[in-house]
Amino acid sequence: MGRQLMTCILCIVCLVCGGVGGADKANELVVNPTFESSEKPKVPEGWSVWTPVWDKAGCRVQSVDEGLLVTGTDPYAVGGVLQEIKGIEAGTAYAIKTLCEFRNVPAAYQSVLVRVSWMRGGKLLHPAGMLARGPTIEGDLGRFDDVFVAPDGADGARLSLEVKWPRGGSVVWKHVSMRPAAKPLPRKVKVGTVYLRPRNSTPQKNLELWCGQIDAAGKLGLDIVCLGETIKAVGTGCSLKQCAEPIPGPSTKQLGRAAKRNGIWVVASLSEQVGDIVYNTGVLIDRRGRIKGKYRKIHLPREEWKKGVRPGDEYPVFETDFGKVAIQICYDWFFTEPESIFALRGAEIIFAPTWGNTLPDADGCVNGETVFRVRARDNGVYMVPSVYDGNSLVIDPMGKILASSGGKSGVFWAEIDLNNRETLDWVGHWRSIGLRHRMQGTYGPLLK
Repeated sequence: MGRQLMTCILCIVCLVCGGVGGADKANELVVNPTFESSEKPKVPEGWSVWTPVWDKAGCRVQSVDEGLLVTGTDPYAVGGVLQEIKGIEAGTAYAIKTLCEFRNVPAAYQSVLVRVSWMRGGKLLHPAGMLARGPTIEGDLGRFDDVFVAPDGADGARLSLEVKWPRGGSVVWKHVSMRPAAKPLPRKVKVGTVYLRPRNSTPQKNLELWCGQIDAAGKLGLDIVCLGETIKAVGTGCSLKQCAEPIPGPSTKQLGRAAKRNGIWVVASLSEQVGDIVYNTGVLIDRRGRIKGKYRKIHLPREEWKKGVRPGDEYPVFETDFGKVAIQICYDWFFTEPESIFALRGAEIIFAPTWGNTLPDADGCVNGETVFRVRARDNGVYMVPSVYDGNSLVIDPMGKILASSGGKSGVFWAEIDLNNRETLDWVGHWRSIGLRHRMQGTYGPLLK
């Protein structure tokens, strides 16, 4: 290894771990955080090797000059090291920072993990623990950086550095730190949805009605509100030709004015004309009334493709001032792939302007309400449909309904915390686990 590269790595270690001053050392809970070993290649003092029950599938773990080397003996080897952390106090936040080097690991996000498992009296409080966010990849280096709050009853923790299926590669763990830290601030967002079905109306009257709902959401102090699908058309009897217009255009300008005067983000669907082409397009308008993004509906039912509506072909995710959001439209919810793609791209909330329904199950058949809840649970995202049949909803990543229109018209909302990491009983925090456990190499038949 060249001197310049070594110096670079040491600098990153210092940045990642907050320096090596006396106060930092005093607060460090990890014994031997740099994996120093008096006798190589033995495992560094303070650390224990964990191996699978089927030991023939285990990785080789050894101390080297650069740190702790974990090498896959075959493509599907697993293994790593762990340490029992003492002095944990319930309700206290702890920062986890880890630096490692990847050597020919083709899928580092799936293969390299840092896990914190809380304990009481030497027993695990949850079998899955919590995975630290990361790795953030910078060339061949990976960094994990997260803060956890010890739950009620915790008096210890198990810190586990794991390598799973490196597929011929290896990982060098260089530094790991666990120290008391400030509690992470909640990331609270007031999310709203509208139930409104105009009847015997006109496109312009519809826009006025929907802007009235934006005003109502503004009075409630909401951060974002979802309107319905093709909001100029519903209840008007107007044709596609009469409703289609450019984006930006007159409708987005009117919606933008309402968004600006209320300081609120707005999601809505309109028929978008681009030259001789028409799309069903979801628009995201920011607090200042500007268009921040568009999603063109991809899955089209017969009512649309027979009219000549063209499908979109992209799954964009948009940055807001509170997190990452995506938009899908109506018939998209019949398919599992859109939400999975949005989640893989970082979406935390998916808004769904929907002409169709969220009716509850009937006669043993799964209907829209259940499907939306399952889509949220499948991908660890919030789902926010605004519908014309059933109930407009706000659904959390566990599939729980946080807000429902309950058969009434108006704005319905819930305050959510995007930093909340609720766990499933056995699996753990699904959002951090599910995306890592995907086996995309086996999904080829979906593309044929």
